Amino acid sequence: MFDKKSILSKIPSVDELLKYKEMDELMTICPRNVVVQVIRDCLADYRNMIFSSEPGDMEGQIINIEEILRRISVMVNKKLSYSMRRVINATGVVIHTNLGRSPLSDEVRKHLQDTAFGYSYLEMDMEKGIRGSRYEHVEGILKELTKAESAMVVNNNAAAVMLTLSTLAKDKEVVVSRGQLIEIGGSFRIPDVMRASGAKLIEVGTTNKTHLKDYEDAINEETGALMKVHTSNYKILGFTKEVLSEELVSLAKVKNIPVIEDIGSGVFIDLSKYGIPYEPTVQSAIVSGMDVVTFSGDKMLGGPQAGIIVGKKKFIDRMRKNPLTRAFRIDKLNLSALEGTLKLYLDEEKAISAIPVVNMLTMDISKLEKKAEDLYEKMLKINNLPCKMRIEDEFSETGGGAMPLHKLPTKVITIDCDKISANELNKRLRDYDIPIVTRTVKDKVLMDLRTIMEKDYSIIADAVKAALL
Repeated sequence: MFDKKSILSKIPSVDELLKYKEMDELMTICPRNVVVQVIRDCLADYRNMIFSSEPGDMEGQIINIEEILRRISVMVNKKLSYSMRRVINATGVVIHTNLGRSPLSDEVRKHLQDTAFGYSYLEMDMEKGIRGSRYEHVEGILKELTKAESAMVVNNNAAAVMLTLSTLAKDKEVVVSRGQLIEIGGSFRIPDVMRASGAKLIEVGTTNKTHLKDYEDAINEETGALMKVHTSNYKILGFTKEVLSEELVSLAKVKNIPVIEDIGSGVFIDLSKYGIPYEPTVQSAIVSGMDVVTFSGDKMLGGPQAGIIVGKKKFIDRMRKNPLTRAFRIDKLNLSALEGTLKLYLDEEKAISAIPVVNMLTMDISKLEKKAEDLYEKMLKINNLPCKMRIEDEFSETGGGAMPLHKLPTKVITIDCDKISANELNKRLRDYDIPIVTRTVKDKVLMDLRTIMEKDYSIIADAVKAALL
C-alpha cells in the first residue's frame, strides 16, 4: 500500500548525512554552512516529490542514500561553478546575442589582462600628471579610422542614440521615416528610446516609401534634428523608396538643423569584396556629411559592448557635458577591449584574420571544409559510437540583427542517433563542463564549423563521447 508517511520517515536527517565521508570531502572545497544548506535543499526536494506523487508513482521505491549523496555533490559543485561561463558556439550564428555576441580576438587578451589585473591610467594625463578623459584612449583612433572630427564612447548603442537625442533635440521634434522605426533586441524600440531622451518623434512617409519632400514638409521651428536609422535587421523589398543620406544632409544644411544616423552595427570594412552583401560603413556615413553617427561595438565590428558616437566636434563636445554621459559611461575593461579591437583595423588584412567575427563572416568554403574534416576525424576516434555522423552542406547566419536575408554557405557535422533524440543529445551537450550549443534540423544535431574554433575540437569530441557512451 502507498504510504507517504512511511516513505517520508525513511528520509535521513541532516546530521545523519553529515557523518558520511563524502560530506567531509565536500567541506574541503566548500564552506560547511553552504554544504548544510544544500543538504537541506536536497531533502526538501525529496519531501516535495513525495508529497506531490500519486499512488503508483512511488510503489516499490526506497530511499537510496547513495543517490541522495550524489545529488548533494552535484548541487554543491553547481553552487561553486560560475553562472556565466564560456561556451562553444556550434550553431553557425556568428553574432549570437544569447551567447555574448562577438568573441574578442587573442590580440586583445594581453592588453585586457594588463588593465584588468592592475591599475591603469583610465582618467589621468600621464604627461601633465593631472586628471584626463577616458575618451581620449579611443578618440584618436576612431577619428583616424572614420575621418570624423570627434568621437566618444558609451556603454551601448541605445545609450549612444539616447545621449545624442537628449543633447541635440530634447524638448524638440525629430523627423524620422516611418519605415525606419525599428525594434532592436530585447523589445527596445527606436520610438521608446526617443521618448525617453525627451525628444518628440515626428513620423513621415509610409512604411515602404519616404520622399525628401516628406522631411521638408515636416520641418518647422520646433524641429531639433533629422534622423536616419539603418534597418539592418529587416528588409522591405519591391515598391520602395528611401531618401539618400546626401539628400538628407543637403536639406538639413539649408534648414540649419543637425542630421543624425544610427547605423546600428558598426562596419569599417566594405565586406562586399569578400562575397558579403554590402552594409553601409561608418566611413561612408561620415563622407555623406552626417553630423552624428552612432553604432555598436559588439556586433559586426567584433569588439566589446559599446556605443560609439562619431561626427562633428561641436555636437560631441556638447554630449560630453550632458549629465547622461556619466550614467552611460563605458567601463575600463570594455574601453580597453575596444581600443585593442580598433587598433587591429589599422591593417585590413590583420582585421580580417585576427578579429573572430570578421574572420568567421569572410571564411571561404574550402577553409570550412578543411575544418569539418579535421573535427570529423577526431570524432571518428571515439569507439563504438552509437550514431551516424556525416559532413554536409548547410547555411550559417550573421546574427545580431545584421543581414537577415543573407545565408552563408557552410559545412556542418550532423549526428543522427536512433536511441537518443536530437533534443536529448542537445541537452547533454549543453550540460557538459564546457557547454556546447548546437542546432537541430530534422531530428539531427548539427555542428556548424563556421563558429567553432579549432582549439575546441578536443573538447567537442570529449563532450560527444560523454553524451553518447
